[in-house]
Amino acid sequence: MQNICSPREIINRKALLYRLDALAKQSKSLVPSHENLLEVLSNTILNGREQVKVRFQSGKLKGLDAAYTSSFLFDQIIRTIYEFATNNVYPLGNPTAGEQISILKTGGYGRCTLAPFSDIDLMFLLPYKLTAHSEQVIEFILYLLWDLGLKVGHATRSIDEAISLSRSDLTIRTSLLESRWLTGDKKLFAKFRAQFMNKLVSKTGPEFVEAKLAERDLRHTRMGDSRYVLEPNIKDGKGGLRDLQMLYWIVKYLYQVESPDDFYDRGILTKTDTNIFNKAERFFWTVRFHIHYISGRAEERMAFHLQADISERMGYSSCRSIKGVEQFMKDYFLTAKNVGNLTMILCSILEEHHKKKQRRFQFPSFNSSGKVSIGYKIDGGRVRFSCQNPLKKNPSQMLGLFKEAQRLNCELHPSALRLVTQHLNIIDANFQNSKKNNSIFLDILLGPVPDRALMRLNDAGVFGRFVTQFGDVIAQMQYDMYHVYTVDEHTIRAVGVLNQIENKNLIKDHPISCEVIREIHSRRVLYVAILLHDIAKGQLGDHSTLGAKIAFDLCPRFGLNNWETETVSWLVLNHLKMSRTAFKRDIHDPKTVADFAGFVQSPERLRLLLLLTVADIRAVGPNVWNSWKGSLLRDLYLRTQEVLSGDILMDNSLRRLSKVKSTLASRLGECVDPWPSEKIDAHLNLGFDTYWLNFDMDRLVRNANLIRRAEENGDKLVVSAALLSEKDAVEVIIFTPDHPGLFAKIAGAIASMGASIVDAKIVTLSTGMAFDTFWVRESNNNILLEKTYLDKLCAGIKNTLLGISSRKCDPRKDKGIAPKNNTSIFNVPNRVLIDNKASNTHTIIEINAGDRPGFLQDVTELITKSGLQISSAHISTYGERVVDVFYVKDVFGLKVENETKKNKVRKNLLSIATNDLSTS
Repeated sequence: MQNICSPREIINRKALLYRLDALAKQSKSLVPSHENLLEVLSNTILNGREQVKVRFQSGKLKGLDAAYTSSFLFDQIIRTIYEFATNNVYPLGNPTAGEQISILKTGGYGRCTLAPFSDIDLMFLLPYKLTAHSEQVIEFILYLLWDLGLKVGHATRSIDEAISLSRSDLTIRTSLLESRWLTGDKKLFAKFRAQFMNKLVSKTGPEFVEAKLAERDLRHTRMGDSRYVLEPNIKDGKGGLRDLQMLYWIVKYLYQVESPDDFYDRGILTKTDTNIFNKAERFFWTVRFHIHYISGRAEERMAFHLQADISERMGYSSCRSIKGVEQFMKDYFLTAKNVGNLTMILCSILEEHHKKKQRRFQFPSFNSSGKVSIGYKIDGGRVRFSCQNPLKKNPSQMLGLFKEAQRLNCELHPSALRLVTQHLNIIDANFQNSKKNNSIFLDILLGPVPDRALMRLNDAGVFGRFVTQFGDVIAQMQYDMYHVYTVDEHTIRAVGVLNQIENKNLIKDHPISCEVIREIHSRRVLYVAILLHDIAKGQLGDHSTLGAKIAFDLCPRFGLNNWETETVSWLVLNHLKMSRTAFKRDIHDPKTVADFAGFVQSPERLRLLLLLTVADIRAVGPNVWNSWKGSLLRDLYLRTQEVLSGDILMDNSLRRLSKVKSTLASRLGECVDPWPSEKIDAHLNLGFDTYWLNFDMDRLVRNANLIRRAEENGDKLVVSAALLSEKDAVEVIIFTPDHPGLFAKIAGAIASMGASIVDAKIVTLSTGMAFDTFWVRESNNNILLEKTYLDKLCAGIKNTLLGISSRKCDPRKDKGIAPKNNTSIFNVPNRVLIDNKASNTHTIIEINAGDRPGFLQDVTELITKSGLQISSAHISTYGERVVDVFYVKDVFGLKVENETKKNKVRKNLLSIATNDLSTS
């Protein structure tokens, strides 16, 4: 136990015992009432906890010291209760050997560390079987602790039972490994401890290590198998407190150390490694205490709404280029990374000390193939240096080690990794500018499974040293709900996606990309561009512009020629251009495609930009990519390719329109129920030119048959929904008389049914009927699979339009729609852009704002009230942020040119974005 500053301010045990004795003397039975006991003990605990909290929040105690102090508080409480139980409640003049009890602290409490709302783990140790007297004492203690509102984990066991159960149950064994005597018979505990260590621990070291590492792997898988997640679990997450504790358990089990400081004294870790361990433990405990105090309960997940508060409490402040919360989370992720490195180092030490043949403590073995290069050798299926320390004479072997492991498809030996981490200082300017080293690095980037090799480089600390600009984005998170991974992990994952596309492993999801990648002229350009596309994240200014400058500096160092350097820089500068065009513009508008083709200029750049865009989006997070986004990118690529290749000129829209109508007429005449020629002519006069060019032929045929059936049946309202598996979305068609506010009503109805609009095409036929098409997904980003749900969706829209519903459809008040978690804690900048240049026929309104239920309905209602007609809408959600784009015309079918009108619309939409509906 650590020294506690002013311990009697936390709890004065003598004074507490005196008060209990005084209560006992006042009672006729010499035992105070249960209520009086609870009052005294409860007030003592409340005072002690408040003292710990005040000391912690004032900065007098750091997290680990606060954990020690909390443990001290309950040590004294439990000792007092035990003494009172055995002296006052169930006194025994001369207890026999079988009536002795030893109370042990186990688990986290056994480490003398308690978080504010952690469980208290106890074991009541008996010499033999449980006696009646021992049972009375134990029940008294437990019931009193429970009535005090404490969460107590407990077990009552004899020495033989404890050792027997520990042999078969790893959790019990680990808990007892850290057991400490608290009160009772100390000799009994000493006897148990000796037998536990001699009979079990001394004979099962390797077995324990293997089991704990396997347990860790399962836990990592359960928690997402990444250190870099949006809301990490500080206790059980990868690289978190539990991983740190696991290292301590392993060393304690094998070497019987009593504290992390013994790691260095016993020669297990270097002084630097030991300092890293202690620093990580202190950091995690401080964060954990903040989480508990802010949450008011035993919470281990660092949720979004906690991160900013914790960073402020820990003294992180924002600067011009990076938020304080992002600096805090970067420190958290770097600490988690250090814990992973310590695991690797410890595994190396264990293997060297125990000389276990063909056994491993952490890394899986891969079947290697090929002859080992000079300077390396295979040891236990893993590559290591062939001599003891070659790095001083031949520094290039540091990068060569990672290339060799990649080439042979095997893991790195922990001893080799440790040697690398101990000699990172050799990576200086000469090392970075060496042609040989840059050639090796580029070979790794372009080699097999490059993401695995790059992750090894990153974990070892080599990547950030060799490419110092990349070092700036290591563990750099973005404080939003869209970017799941830190910048470095996202980048490495994007390289992996690209490699999977190249190997056709993702041909089902990306058939076009898997073909296009075979046509590119320079793999080096593509892979270097994906490596550098986010390298300037976190710097002051636009990361694309800054990244393009960095690319111009780095590419020649990597050995790229002038054309390759210029192309990489262009790709980094414009890596968001294609997604913004596909997701925020109407790609069926000829001007959109013409402008994009003029921007790209060459088929090679188009191919490279498509591949970069796909890999970038797919690597953002596990649920970010979907078939809808894929279809938009694919359509933009194919349409732009047509323009660049000269197959279709954008000024021949009349020829295209004539061809579409001619083909449609033929198809309608060949239907199962053929169309008469007069009905074909009438149908071809229903739509405006843009309608015929905005849909593919199959949909034009299907739409025509829907309209025909509705007219023949006299239906004034038709709502149908169908799953489009190729687009990973549901297509909803509404055929009804057009009227102002129709879009807003439909949007509200769809939202109230738990769905979100991702795209919309609004068509008013020459008959005054609206033929509107919406593509929707569920609000949680899943597609709507069940037919019963599709039927309910159609019925809900129809009832809203018929006015059957007794209330206005308002998703903000609908009980079926819950606000998205965490979105309200982010400060999303609101912006409204009104553009008359991007389309020849429409004014484009783009709204950037924080997401909330009912947002789209409010926006579309306001646009309608402003006298504008929506022709198409493109709805994109990026975590807590939405980007909604509308193609509109005024009541005369013209663009909105009047500046006063535009300013009013902009002002009112900004009011919607800020959720201030009173001004709009």
